[in-house]
Amino acid sequence: MAAIKITFAGAARTVTGSKFLVESEGRKVLVDAGVYQGLKELRLRNWDAPPFDPASLDAVMLTHAHIDHTGYLPRLVTQGFTGPVYCHKATADLCEILWPDSGHLQEEHARYANKKGFSRHKPALPLYTEADARLALRQLRGVSFNEPIDVAPGISATWRTAGHILGASMIRLEAGGRSVLFSGDLGTVVDEILPSPVPPEPCDALLVESTYGDRLHGDERPDDQLARVVNETAERRGVLLIPAFAVGRTQEILYTLRELEAAERIPEIPVAVNSPMAVDVTGIYRRHPEAHNLESRHLLKTGQQPFSTKQVRFCRSVQQSKSLASIKGPAIIISASGMMTGGRILHHLINRLPDERNTILLVGYQAMGTRGRKILEGAEKIKIFGRHHPVRARVERVSGFSAHADRNGILGWLDRFEQPPTQTFVVHGEEQPAEALATALTERGWKAHAPEYLETAEID
Repeated sequence: MAAIKITFAGAARTVTGSKFLVESEGRKVLVDAGVYQGLKELRLRNWDAPPFDPASLDAVMLTHAHIDHTGYLPRLVTQGFTGPVYCHKATADLCEILWPDSGHLQEEHARYANKKGFSRHKPALPLYTEADARLALRQLRGVSFNEPIDVAPGISATWRTAGHILGASMIRLEAGGRSVLFSGDLGTVVDEILPSPVPPEPCDALLVESTYGDRLHGDERPDDQLARVVNETAERRGVLLIPAFAVGRTQEILYTLRELEAAERIPEIPVAVNSPMAVDVTGIYRRHPEAHNLESRHLLKTGQQPFSTKQVRFCRSVQQSKSLASIKGPAIIISASGMMTGGRILHHLINRLPDERNTILLVGYQAMGTRGRKILEGAEKIKIFGRHHPVRARVERVSGFSAHADRNGILGWLDRFEQPPTQTFVVHGEEQPAEALATALTERGWKAHAPEYLETAEID
C-alpha cells in the first residue's frame, strides 16, 4: 500500500481559507481552494504564493460553494492550474454566480480604494478579476452524490450529502489502498430546507470541521427568536437589517419568514432582498429539488414558493439598492455579506447603524477580525470605507440559523462511526474550538489532533 501525504495549506486553526493538498504516488490533488477572510494577517496569505505549484495539481475537489472553500480557485488558475475542478452539480451552478461576483466586488473595492485613497497599496489591486473568474468556470465538472469517479490516475472520490448548503458534500478519497474522509462543513440535524448529513463511512483518516467545536446553538428555536426580533423591531417602527450569506442563509431566512407570516406570528411587512447574487442563488435552490429535504422538495414540486413572503422584493440594480436608503420601518432588509466584510450591506450599515429604532440581526458565524465579530462583541463604532460610524442600533443574534452543526451535532455525527479512524485531524475552526473538539475526541480514546498551518501528515 502507498502512503497518502496531506498538507494542511489552509483552515488549520482558523475557520477560513480551506485548502488540503493530497499526494499519492506522484499525483497531487487539492481538496477545497478557499480564500482567507477576517484577520489581516490571514487575508495577506491570499496574496502569498501558495505552498505548492498550482501547475502540478492533477485536479481540485470542492466540498461546497462558499467562498472560504472555493474563492481562491480563480487565483489558482491565473497561477497555472489547468486541471478539472470536481464538485456536486449544485455547487457548480452556485460557483457560476459566486466567482464572477467575487471578482467583480474585488475590482470595485480596488477602484473605490484608489478613488478615495484609503488603501496603503498604490494602486490597490483585486486578487483576481471577474474575467479571471469566468475563465476558471470552464474547468468545473459537476458530479452526483454517491457516484465514485476517478479524479486522477490512482485516486478516486465519492461525494456524500453533508447538509450545510445546497450541494454541500463530504468527500471520501481513496488512493494506494488507503482512504481519507473530508467532512467539509457539516449541516445541522434539523434544517428547514436541506437533508441531514449522512452517516460517515469507515476511513483510515478523517478531517472534520470544528467551527462550533466548543459551543452549542442553544435551546431556543430559531423561528421563535426571529419572530421576537421582527415583532420588537416592528413595534419600534424600525428597520431590521439582516446581514446574511447569499448562499444558504438568505434562503433559510426567507423560508422561515414565510412560515411565520403564514402562521400570523409576525405582521406582513415589506421584505427586501438586496443582493443580486442572493436572487440568483434562490433561483438555483428552486432548480435543485433533488438536494432538498422531503418537505421542501414537496413545496417546490407542488408549485409553491417557499422563499417568498407576501411583500418580498428582490433587488438587483444599483438604483433599486439605493432606493432602500429611504425606506421607513417597519421593514426588513436582507443583504450580503454575512460577516459584513464587503458588498451592499456596508451601505445599509452606514445608513441604519446610527438609529436606535433599528436592529442588526446576526444569523451566522462571525469570524475573528470581521466587522460582524466586532459588532457582536459590542463595538461602539465601526470603520467602513475609511470612516467610523456609531453603533446605536440594537444588536441581536440568532445562533440557531447557523448552517454548521454545533459541538453536540459534530460529536453526534462522529459517534456514528463503527470504529474511530486511525487518525483524525480537526480543521476549519479557530484555535479554541479546534483544540476543544480535539480534546473531547482524545478523551473518548480517538487519536485526534488540530494541525498547524502547513503541517504535513502521512496516512500509511
